[in-house]
Amino acid sequence: MKEQDFPVTAAVRVLRQKKAAYTPHLFGYEERGGTRHSAECLGVPEHQVVKTLVMEDENRKPLIVLMHGDCEVSVKNLARELGVKRIQPCEVPVAQKHSGYQVGGTSPFGTLKAMPVYAEKTIFGLERIYINGGKRGFLVGIAPAVLKELLPVREVNVALPQG
Repeated sequence: MKEQDFPVTAAVRVLRQKKAAYTPHLFGYEERGGTRHSAECLGVPEHQVVKTLVMEDENRKPLIVLMHGDCEVSVKNLARELGVKRIQPCEVPVAQKHSGYQVGGTSPFGTLKAMPVYAEKTIFGLERIYINGGKRGFLVGIAPAVLKELLPVREVNVALPQG
């Protein structure tokens, strides 16, 4: 595929503008397929597929959490680390309003609203990650360091095994 065959999303525009190295990857989006499906389509471990979750604290202040595809976020541990009473996922319409992306296609790059970004610290130990490029069925492969170069990322330790 040629570069013009890939979507030009707000995320891609940010990556291009900042001259970040990335590889585009399209796959057949599957409703409720999640990171397991995208990892299978790309032929990579699910641990390297990073999901972008829009959450909020008890005051409805939004934030982004970046987590390994094969892990869940301990909202209790995250709230404790952030010094807030509680963290919960945003309702779908609220998440979409904050990010400007359709749920299932949320990227941490190029969001409508600037939000604090918290990333599971073990993500930075990986050689390469695959994160949403701003459209369902579209991931971008990047070095984890790109997250810190382009976003105000704070590392957290809040992963739970999926299950």
